[in-house]
Amino acid sequence: VDAGCEFDRGRRSQKGAQKGACKKKEPEKTCKFHNYWSIRTPPGWSCLFLPPLNRPTQPFECVAGIVDTDRYAADIHFPFFATAPDGLYVIEKGTPLVQVIPVRREDAALKAEIRAETGAEATERETVYRNTIAGEGWYRKWARAAR
Repeated sequence: VDAGCEFDRGRRSQKGAQKGACKKKEPEKTCKFHNYWSIRTPPGWSCLFLPPLNRPTQPFECVAGIVDTDRYAADIHFPFFATAPDGLYVIEKGTPLVQVIPVRREDAALKAEIRAETGAEATERETVYRNTIAGEGWYRKWARAAR
């Protein structure tokens, strides 16, 4: 992976002593997009960084991860893997590299139970499914939480 741009600081680096092609999804083959801004959140909040949702495929894939942005006051760089065949690719100015979702850490500690569905839950699921396919907008009108 080679990069260039009109910027006074580097925009990309390769991790570790092995300067591989960044193509295999192995930690030693990871490259990073350098980002020169940081995010600050209130105490107890972190940020989930992940590839942009509902976007066309890029010639790279950033690795999803959580940063405790209430405690980490530095630039946040984005590890990525090249996913396209070898070739020359242009990442247009303004192309989103990652999406950021703030999360409260206490929410991440919720407990879940994995078990078989009860008869009542199966009936409810089937009723919701039938209502959903019976007409337009059922979810929006009846099931979505008020906003």
